[in-house]
Amino acid sequence: MTVLVTGGAGFIGSHIVDSLVEGGSFGANPKVVVLDDLSGGFRENVHPSAEFVEGSITNSLLIDRLFSHHKFDYVFHSAAYAAEGLSHFIRNFNYTNNLLGSINLVNNAVCHGCKCFVFLSSIAVYGIAIQLPTREDVEPHPEDPYGIAKYAVELDLEAARRMFGLNYIIFRLHNVYGERQNVGDPYRNVIGIFMNQILKGLPCPIFGDGTQTRAFTHVLDVAPIIVKSALFPVAFNRVFNIGSDVVCSVNELAGKVQMVMGKKTGVVYLPERKEVLHAYSDHSKLREILGVEPTITLSEGLKRMAGWAKLYGAKKGKPFGKIEIEKELPESWRKLC
Repeated sequence: MTVLVTGGAGFIGSHIVDSLVEGGSFGANPKVVVLDDLSGGFRENVHPSAEFVEGSITNSLLIDRLFSHHKFDYVFHSAAYAAEGLSHFIRNFNYTNNLLGSINLVNNAVCHGCKCFVFLSSIAVYGIAIQLPTREDVEPHPEDPYGIAKYAVELDLEAARRMFGLNYIIFRLHNVYGERQNVGDPYRNVIGIFMNQILKGLPCPIFGDGTQTRAFTHVLDVAPIIVKSALFPVAFNRVFNIGSDVVCSVNELAGKVQMVMGKKTGVVYLPERKEVLHAYSDHSKLREILGVEPTITLSEGLKRMAGWAKLYGAKKGKPFGKIEIEKELPESWRKLC
């Protein structure tokens, strides 16, 4: 059994690798190959039993060589630059990395007879929800280039199934947090940003008035389910929302994070940016088909992540390499450039 995990040095990807190596679902000694360009992940996140390859999914020659050599049975595709808000201003990068890079993988999965292609999508594909919580049968209308790229890959996987018989499973994740999250990234992962600011003794930054609502899910309620799904044909060629059902406003979240971090640093409100106000999804399909649901409460998950964050300390954020459009760029992001 040979498995490819893209983005396996990153946050969710590294936990997927751990579940593959240690979970037992894929046998005692599955061969797991991790591909990551280390743009957002870290080499130390990779399980020592996995084979690590440094490189990008946009490198079609590298992807061709890896598939030709390993003949992957399964692909877990988690590599992406998942900054929804920033994607408006880095459109070329977004589509090159998140869309065209994905197609390199799909092409090879078809050519080499991959048994199942598991794709980590996002509820960003829904855009402004016409139904809350949002079900998978709602027609997607993504609001940002990140969501557009994710939905395009979903459509391509369906087309590849019809044309070539490639089995896939699509998971639409949302607001996953936990240990190994890159807390130094100033553009994404609100819980990580809050914890990093608190470690520095600074207030938690909130765009707008903080009434935005989301449902936050600990990574250990996500990664093991994603791994096990590939071994259940009943899940093939389906789309699943995955995550928590418990909704929380950003204002409430800031208070909870400061509580578990043991330090009240307050909040600072920034001018609102273009984003979906309310975004959370229905998970009854996942429960019905796979019989699974989250078990880690937000309070418990935040405690776990806070302990990890305190151990490793604050991280210095770095600006994104090249902003392509500066018009309407939030001032707080402009100062990073």
